[in-house]
Amino acid sequence: MILVSACLLGRKCRYDGNNHQDQSLKELLRGQKIHPICPELAGGLPIPRPPAEIKGGDGDDVLTGQARVVNRDNEDVTVYFIEGSRKTLQGIDPEQIEMAILKARSPSCGVGEIYSGAFNGQLKAGSGVTAAYFKRKGIAVYTEEELDKIKQILRDK
Repeated sequence: MILVSACLLGRKCRYDGNNHQDQSLKELLRGQKIHPICPELAGGLPIPRPPAEIKGGDGDDVLTGQARVVNRDNEDVTVYFIEGSRKTLQGIDPEQIEMAILKARSPSCGVGEIYSGAFNGQLKAGSGVTAAYFKRKGIAVYTEEELDKIKQILRDK
């Protein structure tokens, strides 16, 4: 089973009520067992919602209580992001998960780089809360921007 950010599959679950449908990814995953996830919705956040970014670190720091997820209205939404990361795996046998393909740069799903926390469009190194949580669970995480790598992994299995 491959966990995939639902917004990449065309579900309108982004903070602004839109999606980030990625047709190339959908074609690549045709015939694979996929499980769409949206950690922010799973955690209880509505659509639409103010955009959020991680302040004071990255997703690993959020999970250890050293950083917070704050929305543009300066509301602390950390609990929703942590709860959402946990709920995405409820009822799923981790042994059945081949990988997760997550939305690049998202405060939940970003892998390797996320927005800075200053709502200025700048990036910083680090992963989102769910990506960090998945890594801690031993789940390989990728973004939709790593299609060549994902294609190779699927070919080699």
